[in-house]
This record gives sequence, C-alpha cells and structure tokens, in this order.
Amino acid sequence: MPMISEQADGVYVIAVTPFTEDGGLDLQSTDSLVDFYLEKGATGLTVLGMMGEAPKLTAAESRIFVRHVLARVGGRVPVVVGVTSPGLAAMKDLSAAVMDDGAAGVMVAPPPTVGTDDQILVHYGMVAETLGSDTPFVLQDFPLATGVQIAPSVILRLVRDHPNLVMLKHEDWPGLAKLSALRDAERDGARRIAILVGNGGLFIPEELTRGADGAMTGFAYPEMMVEVWRAHASGDVERAHDLFDAYLPLARYEQQPGPGLAIRKYLLARRGVIGSAALRRPGAKLSKADVVDIELLVRRQERRLREIA
Repeated sequence: MPMISEQADGVYVIAVTPFTEDGGLDLQSTDSLVDFYLEKGATGLTVLGMMGEAPKLTAAESRIFVRHVLARVGGRVPVVVGVTSPGLAAMKDLSAAVMDDGAAGVMVAPPPTVGTDDQILVHYGMVAETLGSDTPFVLQDFPLATGVQIAPSVILRLVRDHPNLVMLKHEDWPGLAKLSALRDAERDGARRIAILVGNGGLFIPEELTRGADGAMTGFAYPEMMVEVWRAHASGDVERAHDLFDAYLPLARYEQQPGPGLAIRKYLLARRGVIGSAALRRPGAKLSKADVVDIELLVRRQERRLREIA
C-alpha cells in the first residue's frame, strides 16, 4: 500500500462504524459500506474518525475494525486511521499496529490541553517524533470539536519542521481565509502539503477554488463530494456549484450537532448500505418528526438532481 503524501487529492470519505441493533460490530455491513464508498468514487478512506464513533470502541475492536476495512479495500485506495489519544504511548502502539496492517497514514487531532501556539508546536513535535519518519500523518484542524485554534503561522512552522506531516484536514469554520493564507505561503516558498477539507463538505466549492485538493469528511451521499471535486478539477466550476446546490439542503441538515451521525446512519441504512442505523450508546435517536424532515429533503434532492442531469 503506498503511503499518503503531499500530492494526495480527491475524496477520502470518513467511514461510519456499522453496529448491530444490540451494539456489536457489524462486519458484514462494514464490507458493504467499503464497497459503497469505492463504487461512489472515493479516492481514499478514513476510519476511526470523530464521526466514526472511535471513542466508543475498545482497543481490540479498533484493531479488528481497521484490519477488516483494510482487507476489504485490498489496496485499491489509501486508508488513513485516526489515532488521536490523550497519551503518546497509546498513539504509538495503535499507529504501529495499523501501519503494519497496511494503513497509508494516520490522523492526529490536538488535545484540548494545548491552548497556546508554543504548546501546539511542542505537542506536534512530540507527535512527529513518536510516530517516526516512516509514518506520514494528517494534522486534523477542527477547532469546533477540539476547542484548539491553530493559526496559519503555526501550521506553516509545523510543516517546515516535520517532513512526515504531509496533509492538513482543514475544517476550521469559517476557514476560507486560513486556506488562502496557507496556499499564498506556499507560493512564497513554504513546503506544500495536501489540504483536504471537512465539515461535511458544506463549503467544498469555495474551498476548492481557494486551493483545497479535495475533501476528507462524511456525508450519506459521498457522490456529491466526488462529483463536485471532479467537475471543479475539470474546470467546470459552474457545474460544481450546481451539483453542490442540489445536495446542500440535506448536507446542511445532516451537519446538525448532536443528531448528525444518527441522520447519516439513517440515510445509509435507507440506501441499503448498512444493515442498521444503530449508534453505540450513548448516541442520539431520531424522532418521527426528524424522519419526516429527512424524507422530504431526499425527495426534493432526487427531483433536483433529475432536473440538472
């Protein structure tokens, strides 16, 4: 399996973790989920992300799930594994294990305890050293979830100092100015890294225009991000925006804090991708009114897609 690099692009879908109704790992649905993502055009996958319910898995389950995904992918696309941990020892063990199993790289978000630029620099210096030069990693910049603000100047120093930092998962919000600042710095001589965006793709057309290489996020209709990225890469920016507009109401609804993952899993189960929409406890449950909303949005989305086909 080739490693992720500064040249990565496309759509790395953040995979959900399928569970049975009683809360067990559903490995049969994991197979169909991987097949679905690849059929829809994913150029990579990311597992054990924040929307993958990683904190709800035991250490043994995490290993089982990653190995199963890697086996099903079979080297067709790179797989990135989230290894964020409060302690570097646990991060090191999991990273070494998944890289041995065939992962293409790992992703690390900052802990909420790093509150200053100096603390961020020191922390990621230890992360880069702990992972080792042979393990490429993704810096996950998600202030809304972590509470940690990482300025462009700090990201640029980390990129300069740590060659194994090859990708930024950019999901600051608002973050377009940050994205532009990073690409402007590269034009002035800073080392280039891949930038894939998050937040459910809610800003993907604008982010692609600002220099993003693609997306690393989730949505029950991953083909939206793939189609938008392909249209934008071909130079048809208007088509990219038309496609995005058709999916936006449902993408926005799915991005609600709290019920968002329950909505995503409901839609994936509705599409026949996973056997159950169950979240492992604790997790949100949809009301009848939520389902009515979702079904209306799906009907409107399907109608709009037919109109612009």
